[in-house]
Amino acid sequence: MNKIMAEETDNKVTQLRKGILELAVLAALYRGSHYGYSLVRGLTGSGSVEIKEGTVYPILARLAREGLVSSAWVESSQGPPRKYYELTAAGRSACESLQAEFRRLVLLVQGASDAAAAPSGPQIEKKIVFRRKKDE
Repeated sequence: MNKIMAEETDNKVTQLRKGILELAVLAALYRGSHYGYSLVRGLTGSGSVEIKEGTVYPILARLAREGLVSSAWVESSQGPPRKYYELTAAGRSACESLQAEFRRLVLLVQGASDAAAAPSGPQIEKKIVFRRKKDE
């Protein structure tokens, strides 16, 4: 793959990850409130994807501006106060809608992949021949 194609692919992967990461943040908050670091730990717990706190905070800020997330400072016995985030009613509704759409898109991609991978047998073409009737 040439450099331009590699850059285009990287850009597409970045855009895909941004949308999915936003949905993952909503889904994590759907289960309960989190402060930034606990959210990152929860999202990266499986070890399959690396996410940094600096990636999550802009998403949380945008979701708050959109009214999907609310936040509150909570005193901590283990250090300074922590800012906890939770979904608003609109956030819960958006999360449910986005998850349903995401499942449909996953099925679409799987179906397309399965169809492309399916062995195709010999193609049989049927020809239709039209003949003109001779005048009697």
